[in-house]
Amino acid sequence: MPKAAANGIELEYETFGDPGHPPILLIMGLASQLIHWPEPFCERLAQAGYYVIRFDNRDIGLSTRLSGQGKVKLMRQAIKAALGLRVRAPYLLEDMAQDALGLLDALKIESAHIVGASMGGMIGQILAAKHPQRVKSFVCWMSSSGNPLLRGPSLKIRLRLVSRPSKLDRESLIQHSMQTWRLIGSPRFPTDPGTLRARIERAFDRAHYPPGLARQTLAIIASPSRVPLLKKIKAPTLVLHGQDDALVPVAAAHDLAKHIPGARLEIIRGYGHDLPAQLLPRLAELVLEHLRSAALRQAA
Repeated sequence: MPKAAANGIELEYETFGDPGHPPILLIMGLASQLIHWPEPFCERLAQAGYYVIRFDNRDIGLSTRLSGQGKVKLMRQAIKAALGLRVRAPYLLEDMAQDALGLLDALKIESAHIVGASMGGMIGQILAAKHPQRVKSFVCWMSSSGNPLLRGPSLKIRLRLVSRPSKLDRESLIQHSMQTWRLIGSPRFPTDPGTLRARIERAFDRAHYPPGLARQTLAIIASPSRVPLLKKIKAPTLVLHGQDDALVPVAAAHDLAKHIPGARLEIIRGYGHDLPAQLLPRLAELVLEHLRSAALRQAA
């Protein structure tokens, strides 16, 4: 896969489809590599006439690792944030939004449809609000505004996210990751253990880098609420969320739709915080329907 110089770092990326077609930039979530965007999903978008770009965010996958930033004491910083104290981070979500813009610049793309999942949706909010000329449309997927009034995940999930297995060998880490995905996955659309394990093994063997997870988590914690920015979003926006999302409770989707002018809200029952194969055709069609609607609106 190629790399692009963007915002002072290098981003690993991959494309699907014809570069002459309207571009879609897929922005993945916390500690998730570009391969977490399923290939059948990317191929479906490309077959529908789009140029699809997926990439590794900074500090994850095969993109630049910010290893000179020192060790992150995540639990301490999370407590400070809960107490309303200032949290220092090596970088913020704003910096990651600049990375995405840098990738578009490197690919000579003036504007693109932005599809952001989880943390990627947070990055997309910043892009759409601060750089409206670069965003044709926006899909904010299983994400949140960072509104401090929103209820977060359960204590069980919070503790799970900051815990590590007692043994740090490959098998122990894979088992730990499988258990985490089962906690936040879709209750109505479960992924069978073999498929889940293969997916986790592929990501682990491609690029296992825990410090990147810690720094990305800190970037989310240290970044301010985006509620004041949301009213500035002019791009046609789809807020897509699972009714049974245990990591980002569905109230976050209603909050986003309330603050983004003209946003359309789509809630899927039985859907959690993952990309289950059973739902991919429906999810792809929801995205494509939104992109087509946005194109018609802009033409009009």
